[in-house]
Amino acid sequence: MIDHLIPILAGTLAAATPLVFAGLGELVAEKSGVINLGVEGMMLIGAIAGFAFATQTGGGAGAGLIAGAAAGTLAATLFAILSLSLGANQAAAGLALTIFGIGLSAFIGQSFVSYSLPGLKPLDIPLLSDIPVIGRILFHQDWVVYLSWAVAVIVAWVLAKTRLGLLLKAVGESPESAHAIGYPVIAIRYGAVLFGGAMAGIAGAYLSTVYTPLWVQNMSAGRGWIAVALVVFATWKPGRLMLGAYLFGGMTILQLHAQGLGIRVPSQLMSAIPYAATVLVLVLISRDRKLLQLNLPASLGKSFMPGG
Repeated sequence: MIDHLIPILAGTLAAATPLVFAGLGELVAEKSGVINLGVEGMMLIGAIAGFAFATQTGGGAGAGLIAGAAAGTLAATLFAILSLSLGANQAAAGLALTIFGIGLSAFIGQSFVSYSLPGLKPLDIPLLSDIPVIGRILFHQDWVVYLSWAVAVIVAWVLAKTRLGLLLKAVGESPESAHAIGYPVIAIRYGAVLFGGAMAGIAGAYLSTVYTPLWVQNMSAGRGWIAVALVVFATWKPGRLMLGAYLFGGMTILQLHAQGLGIRVPSQLMSAIPYAATVLVLVLISRDRKLLQLNLPASLGKSFMPGG
């Protein structure tokens, strides 16, 4: 049994890494009062940009992740111009970005279907990797997994302990009040949205250059939507988001190991489990209105135009 459990748990960490990056980026954006439903589109744009750059320059996965972050940031800039500068409805602008990302990535990706990348080898951390069971699970991962842990710690620290975190919360709760005392609400929201775009771009690039180092159309497979749902599941707290990401990552890996574990369930049903679980969790969380009201940014999804 343990021989089956170790690869499932180790694979869960890698499978959840895109959700961690994308979810943390969306959490920061929503903390500032902006909901960006374009995460799926930004992930796909980051995926094709990272894969194309890595294959054409020979820079490897590291270069691909940087290119993915840049592409995601550009896509988020488009969303920010529409929703923050022009006052467009945030939900509509986000959905438009997702549709745009799906189409653009499919168009560009036609030229890269036959390419592949070597991916990244797991790090062999001295002493730690040799710890029975735990070493093979926690300390035998690629470096991007550890980068996601570092980003999560930094985001949690910034939100809880720094002036920037307080500004994000203030803008998310009452942009009118923040503006009245002289804070640049739009600039702060721009920064949060662009950070979210960079994280979504990295998440997409990880999929195409490391996790499955080749290009497949729509390879994000709904992970962007799960990332958005995870923010609500986590009640806008980074630690809970990490736990949620690994929960859904484990469900994704479980479907790949189901037959080896003797689970006789149709593969189509197993593939649907992460998405069914997402819906179920959102329904359960929505029933606890006090919990949502306590943590939900008061101005989430509401447009703010200085002087408007």
